[in-house]
Amino acid sequence: MTKEYIRLDHISKKFGETTALRDLNAVLHKGEILGFLGPSGAGKTTTIKILTGQLKPTSGDAYVLGIHVGKIDESIYEQIGIVTDNSGVYERLTVHDNLRFFARILNVPTERIEELLKRVGLYEHRKKPAGKLSKGQAQRLVLARAVLHRPRLLFLDEPTSGLDPSTALDIHRLLEELRESGMAIFLTTHNMEEATKLCNHVALLNAGQIVEYGTPEELCLRYNQDKQYRLLLSDGSRLLLGQGEEDVERLSSLLRKNQVNSLHSCEPNLESVFLTVTGRALG
Repeated sequence: MTKEYIRLDHISKKFGETTALRDLNAVLHKGEILGFLGPSGAGKTTTIKILTGQLKPTSGDAYVLGIHVGKIDESIYEQIGIVTDNSGVYERLTVHDNLRFFARILNVPTERIEELLKRVGLYEHRKKPAGKLSKGQAQRLVLARAVLHRPRLLFLDEPTSGLDPSTALDIHRLLEELRESGMAIFLTTHNMEEATKLCNHVALLNAGQIVEYGTPEELCLRYNQDKQYRLLLSDGSRLLLGQGEEDVERLSSLLRKNQVNSLHSCEPNLESVFLTVTGRALG
């Protein structure tokens, strides 16, 4: 059975009279990406802070790599990596020296630095002061630092927020490689397209509650109430057909006559599911 790297059991968190998290339940296994999805203020960052020992839950239990969060000590950071919005770099140090500094702390061989800089596309910038990097380059450096010691578990809080599509794609490819290597990744994002592409399971979070949980495909099919099919015909015209008897017969006829160039089902995407479940958009 695949190892559990994170377990949330009925986690709640209050700040005074304000409830930030309410009865969260979720599991992340080795070699998987779990996405916590929702708008700003939904409770995503609070969840990461509880799992990394920065906050104590008001109630419930959480486990990271088999350790109860109430018993987490500094040794856990040898096995996890964290990328958050306040994960900074030493701006006066070069890109290479930033990683060399952390390599010494984490007892990582220096050969790992050049290997990683090449992988994240920063090798040509290795002598540049970190303060001179673009936002996308700085984010790659932060990610490189987080995986420098090959952690078993990686926490990513909105890792591609504000990045251009090309840089975001590079980070997606790296995350997929890390997952394939067996790393478990806890990802928070409000980018539903990103989550659909990367995540094995997703939790839709709204006002501190998980309102839906499952694989992206499961959730989209679960809310596919009006089953329809979009067709592009050989004459360039387009059709939208349902599952009524007449539509099924028409589709069958078009296929027999080889008049269909493309056929797509019209299930909703994750963003549409979120809107259906919560009645609110992600903006």
